[in-house]
Amino acid sequence: CQVFFVESICDDPDVIAENILDVKVSSPDYPERDRESVMEDFLKRIECYKVTYQPLDPDEHDKNLSFIQVINVGRRFLVNRVQDYIQSKIVYYLMNIHVHSHSIYLCRHGESHHNQEGRIGGDSELSERGKQFAAELKGFVEEHRLTDLKVWTSQLRRTIQTAEELGVPYEQWKILNEIDAGVCEEMTYEMIEDKYPEEFAMRDQDKYHYRYPGGESYQDLVQRLEPVIMELERQGNVLVICHQAVMRCLLAYFLDKGADDLPYLKCPLHTVLKLTPVAYGCKVDMFDLKVEAVNTHRDRPFNKFQVDAVPPAFLRRNSFTPLSSQDQIKRPRLYSVGNPPNARMLQAPTLPSMQFSEASEGAELLQGEDALNGFSAADTDDCVQSVKEST
Repeated sequence: CQVFFVESICDDPDVIAENILDVKVSSPDYPERDRESVMEDFLKRIECYKVTYQPLDPDEHDKNLSFIQVINVGRRFLVNRVQDYIQSKIVYYLMNIHVHSHSIYLCRHGESHHNQEGRIGGDSELSERGKQFAAELKGFVEEHRLTDLKVWTSQLRRTIQTAEELGVPYEQWKILNEIDAGVCEEMTYEMIEDKYPEEFAMRDQDKYHYRYPGGESYQDLVQRLEPVIMELERQGNVLVICHQAVMRCLLAYFLDKGADDLPYLKCPLHTVLKLTPVAYGCKVDMFDLKVEAVNTHRDRPFNKFQVDAVPPAFLRRNSFTPLSSQDQIKRPRLYSVGNPPNARMLQAPTLPSMQFSEASEGAELLQGEDALNGFSAADTDDCVQSVKEST
């Protein structure tokens, strides 16, 4: 077990005063008290802390410990003896978040033709109602005077068409693309249930961990979106025009929702959510732009915990991360029908109902592919493409 210390040091009087007024006033410790009394009380509290607090000594006594010192709310950092991956991720996170006042606006693209037909995934264009929403979104931005707003989209047409109507520069992020449904892309849920009933049942049983054959799981998507989340922590006001699964992951991060609730968060079409990080939480404002759209939300199934609904072998799924292979379709899974997780396998099995490549290909992948679920540096070089309104 490795111990890693995180120490926040604040000795700038201006930073302390700003922190007290911006953060401590809304603390549960000070219900309905005036700002002057809060300032006076908390300064006294700081003096009491100084009597008993023993700070880290990076030069002598604690030079062999693993720690990070955050100085004056991120103006400087001191990092010492980072020894493993988790510690490096903690350092990465703390050095990327910035405490400043800003708002994040999240919305889905306008309604698409696939939305109207009940199909998932794909790269369809906006419907007439979707185009109407894009026009209303432009009015929303103008009405709220969001002049310094940055706009981000995925690289799929329905988000790009929505952003084009705004008439402002925007950036395309490949990692904001919708969750990859693999062999189920552009199918309706009825079609999936009819053609792949076992897959349909598996997803209902554990929607967060379930991975579409040849596609992604919500867990994969969360990992894919990490660079976007870090950048949102650093930026000012940003409007993210994205997709249902992507919006759920971003909401879950800022609203502190768990893996069980994340896949069922409601993110209706033609609605803008304004997230404003505040002390001890995140304030959410919802704006319905009053443009009719289909409902794409699927409620949590009531029979989720019925043991007879799916054989025990379906309880968990594991396989290669989509980011570890260039082939996004012909990728076998480690665990599947008739191959319980506890069985020792020399090659990756395949579902009889799926058209994958030879199972021997899976064995080669097992030996040759990197198993890390991170976002590679090569991916980050190409993930952002700046786009400007043509004149």
